[in-house]
Amino acid sequence: MKLLKKINGKHTGLFAAGLLLGTAGVKILSSKDAKNVYTKCTAAVLRAKESVMKTVTKVQENAGDIYAEAQQINEDRAAAEEVVEDTADEVAEETEETTDFKEETEETEEGSEE
Repeated sequence: MKLLKKINGKHTGLFAAGLLLGTAGVKILSSKDAKNVYTKCTAAVLRAKESVMKTVTKVQENAGDIYAEAQQINEDRAAAEEVVEDTADEVAEETEETTDFKEETEETEEGSEE
């Protein structure tokens, strides 16, 4: 008897309501209408996935193109800098040769004046 007195009517009612809603929920979720909704939602998700994958593919292709163009720009720039350095070296050599020639000419002129 003491055991029955410890049973709370409020808690028992909540348990029964939960059991009833759970059972009804399972029946609703397993109905044909619910399966139709699940199928349509899954189809929509698959379509969205295809769209996302197409976008990702386009982005990857563009990134590859950008990377290739950037490499080409850097190669062209390095080649241009190499040409400038070669030209600067040639100008320095010519200037040095001209300076040497002027010094030789001046020495020759000084030697003939004496």
